[in-house]
Formats: sequence, structure tokens, C-alpha cells
Amino acid sequence: MSVIAVQSVKMVTANMLLSVFFVSGALSACPHNAGLIIDAPKQMEALSGSCLQIPCNFSVKYKEKFNSTGTIFGVWIKSNSHFDQKTNNVIFNSSKMNNIYPMNLTGDLSEKNCTTLFSSVITSFTDTYYFRVDGSAFFATATCDPLQITVKDSAPRPSIEISGGVNDLKEKQSVTITCSAFTPCPHSPPKLTWTLQQDPHNIIEQNTDATFRTKIQETITLSDTHDGLTISCSAGYPVNEGKDVKTAAAEKITLSVSYAPKNTLVSVSPSGLVSAGSWVNLTCSSRAKPPVSRFTWFKNSKDGAISVTEGDFYSILVTSVTDIKDYYCVATNDLGSQTSPLTNFAEFGVGVNVTVKILGIVALYSTFIIFECWFKSRCCNKPEKEAEEVDYVNRVIEIQAS
Repeated sequence: MSVIAVQSVKMVTANMLLSVFFVSGALSACPHNAGLIIDAPKQMEALSGSCLQIPCNFSVKYKEKFNSTGTIFGVWIKSNSHFDQKTNNVIFNSSKMNNIYPMNLTGDLSEKNCTTLFSSVITSFTDTYYFRVDGSAFFATATCDPLQITVKDSAPRPSIEISGGVNDLKEKQSVTITCSAFTPCPHSPPKLTWTLQQDPHNIIEQNTDATFRTKIQETITLSDTHDGLTISCSAGYPVNEGKDVKTAAAEKITLSVSYAPKNTLVSVSPSGLVSAGSWVNLTCSSRAKPPVSRFTWFKNSKDGAISVTEGDFYSILVTSVTDIKDYYCVATNDLGSQTSPLTNFAEFGVGVNVTVKILGIVALYSTFIIFECWFKSRCCNKPEKEAEEVDYVNRVIEIQAS
């Protein structure tokens, strides 16, 4: 057998021995004949200065010994399951008025409810806890169901979730955005705020393990305006009987929303007056995510729209006024397409027709001025000789008449 094979066998054997050792230890700490079993979380976290509600229910193995109508007390023990009234590990007993730890049994033991409110917790309360039922006819400790409580100085961070996940978000998709925070004590819940709305309605919900969470929600229909939107949320926990607040912020989420082309437009170059025989450049632009995969150019005609070319750039040679009217482009990506407005070049100052009109007006005015000058010259500048002849004829007529 090779050295590697021998080492593999030794490793497997060691793992088996370790497994047997730990399982044996666990079985010895949790005997099959445990008289009391509690249904409670295995681990809980609390915030220093606040309270902790421990959800708890129990069942008994020897039901005939449990008398729900008799006197029953609830006991909490820390560090180990050994019960001795003379030791400091018994930190709460519902039969006593004064206890070591500030705890209150809020559940009804006759209904097998051992829910307990642990108030004004501090970090030194971090420990392992065991619950015990103590009555006249029945007494047992839930040695198999230890509860690990950890008390922290810093507030737990809330979390932000989006229904369906944050990947592959698309416009027109309806999503529910939720910010939630662990609520160790529903009697003193955190206040949640976020960037989506002012003064949101806080809701306290019970989890499947009977613990609680506080949440705020908003359902939105996604559009291109939500792309790049950053959502932040914070939770303020009241502590020290509401005198102070400990705050924690959730990890921010930035939305990435895909959308069909928007703001599809055609730009014209040159943007000034052009004449027949010159070239005009058309450029189609659009905002889209993913980017535009195809630009298509069309021209309106008496027979309808005609596809002329593809690409974001198109040049045409101007030969007449009709050559530079009614062009448009269509931008397309995986989510859809959008058509630009018609390209009437006159709107951009490009004007063969404007030039023709101006030249016609100039020619008309010039003709009028020339004619007026000619007329004045004919009326007002007669030759002197012709005037003398007319005067002589008039005198002869007057003499004959006399």
C-alpha cells in the first residue's frame, strides 16, 4: 500500500474516532429520558441597553406527573444545567420577588408557555441559559435545549431585499423593495428610515421561530429613471429606556435596470444653410441599456416609409428640396425600439427652399426699384428743345384766335 493510501486511511480513522467521541459527549449531555423539552431558538442576539424577548414553549415526557392546575414556577439557569438554589447560576425564579437578573416570565406555564422578557440586558449577560419547570408534582430541566444569548454593544444592521433578486431587472417590471431589521424586543422595536420615502410605515412581523423583525416596504414599477438608483436604509434602536438611540445602516443597494431605447434623435451637420450639390450628414443617437444594437434609417415617400440604410451615421447629397425632408431613424436593442421624430431640415436651419425664397424676394424688389427709377427718369427729365417747340405752337394758336 502506498504512503498516500496509508495516510488517507489514518485520516479517515481519526475522523471516525473524533465523530464517535463528540457524539458520545453530546448523548451523555442529553439523555434520552430528558423530562423537559423546550421549543425556543438555539441562539439569540440582544442589544446592550435594550430588552430581549425569549419565545418559549415546552413539553413534558411524563405527562401524568404534570398538573397544569397546580403550582408551577419557571426557572432560568445560566452556564450549566445544574440546579441548586444556593449557587449563583440560578439567575431567575418566578416564585421569588427579587432575582439576580431582570427577567419576567410573561408566558402562561399552565399552557406550557415559557416566554420570558429579559430587560435591560448588558454585555456581561452573554452566556448559555437553561430553562427549568419547578412544581409540586413535576420538576425538570431542559438539559437538551440550551439557549445561547449574546449581548452586543452595536446595533444589528438592517438588510435590503428586492423581490426576485437584484439581477436582471427590467423596465415595466413590478418589484417589492423591503428593508428589515432584527427586533430582539418587540416592546421596544427599532425605527426604520430609508431613501425611498419619507416617514415610512414600520411593520413588526413574527418569524417562523417566534422571533420578530421590523420592516418597511414599497412596491414600484421599474423604469429607466430607476437605473443607478442607490437605496439606503437605517435602523434606530431605542436603548436605556428610550433615553438614547443606537443606529445601524444597511449595506446600500444600487439598482441596475435594463430598458429599451429612449430619447432617440437625429442631429444634422452642417447645421447652417446648404445648397444643392452639397452633402448633409445625419447622426442618430439614443439612450438604452443594453446599448443600441441596430440603427435603421427611413425616408417617407408617397408610397410609404422606405428603409434606406443601417448604422448610426448617414450622409445624403442634396440635389433638390425634396432630398432633405422626412428622414428618421429607429434605434433597437433587446428590449424594444424607438423611432426618432421626422427630420425636417428646415427646422435645423438647413434650407435650400429658404434660400430660393430669399433670392426670389430679392429679385422682385430689385425689379421694382429699377422700374421705378426708369419711370421717374422718363417723367421728370424731358429734353429742353421739345419744351421750346411746344411753347411756340401755343403762341401761334393764341395770335390766330385774336
